Amino acid sequence: MTLPPKPTKRPENPRFSSGPCTKHKGWSLDALKGALLGRNHRGPETKARIEAALLKTRALLQIPDAYRVALVPASDTGAVEMALWSLLGPRGVDVLAWEAFSSDWVTDIVEQLKLTDVRALVAPYGALPNLADVDFDRDVVFAWNGTTSGVRVPNAEWIAADRAGLTICDATSAVFAQDIDWTKLDVATYSWQKVLGGEAQHGMLILSPRAIERLESHTPSWPLPKLFRLTKDGKVMQDLFEGATINTPSMLCLEDYHDALSFVERIGGLEGAIGRADANAKVIADWVAKTPWVDFVAVEPATRSNTSVCLKIVDPEIAALSADLRDGFPRAMAARLEEEGVAYDIASYRSAPAGLRIWTGATVETDDVAALMRWLDWAFAVEKAASSKAA
Repeated sequence: MTLPPKPTKRPENPRFSSGPCTKHKGWSLDALKGALLGRNHRGPETKARIEAALLKTRALLQIPDAYRVALVPASDTGAVEMALWSLLGPRGVDVLAWEAFSSDWVTDIVEQLKLTDVRALVAPYGALPNLADVDFDRDVVFAWNGTTSGVRVPNAEWIAADRAGLTICDATSAVFAQDIDWTKLDVATYSWQKVLGGEAQHGMLILSPRAIERLESHTPSWPLPKLFRLTKDGKVMQDLFEGATINTPSMLCLEDYHDALSFVERIGGLEGAIGRADANAKVIADWVAKTPWVDFVAVEPATRSNTSVCLKIVDPEIAALSADLRDGFPRAMAARLEEEGVAYDIASYRSAPAGLRIWTGATVETDDVAALMRWLDWAFAVEKAASSKAA
């Protein structure tokens, strides 16, 4: 087998990790020079800096005025957990799962909260549950974008506008990359370290008026840790939406978030960020269409993510290998490209089917994605030759 020549053009930025995601082009530590370090986070100046980030978030994401936005601990996971533990209980729950993180929410609801009136609507990697089966008289928990499968909901049209239950959405790899109808969501969560390439460990919680009403009318039957408490004496703590925080945030990370939001402003706001993610994903889609050895994990084109693009190896000769060699093949490709300094962290998520996962959010440059495609072809050919010898 004649191997193709090694490509000469490398991605300028080889960081294609799906979280933490790459910083935007031109980022430097100089952006953090104004951070209010060593200051009381409840002081007027620091609190104002946090509130400014919340207000800019609201404006850029076009969140309705009646919704409230807060900075909470423990990344997107903490924000989702806060919502589940604080809001669930009064109604039955439909929870949708089709990949690793949405499956975690099933575990939380059934095994940790021990709710009994729960319907888990589950689909395998590559597919969505039947959205027509969702009952909006119940509370509904779902991820907008399945980060570990590359499968997203196509839109919000399936969500009832006149729902009786709440919709609780883990939107962490969709915010700032996909068109979200906020009127269809009562709770949305995300982290800075996804589409914006910000620092980790801080979560964002967005609540509708219906979610606020639930918080003030429902007292969970289980104990709530301090980090999850959004109410005091039966009322929502309003200062959480005005720059106060439950525990101490990193003002250094906050300054980095401000820089990321400024980047979004420079590229044309939300529409510009969505456009960049779409353009990046299109490069991969065009390459997949002409490349016989690879395909998307997502079966339906309308459900394919434009941020966490998940791919599978479909070459018949690779499929015929033993399970160990077959499953190890994409990991070997990823390792080879990392050794070359071409692509970091592009193997599929640890509990997902073996494959490749490439982040294409707004902080990734389209030219870098295009350069990576040629390297993927090269790595496939090199590893296929090696696997033929091993077999």
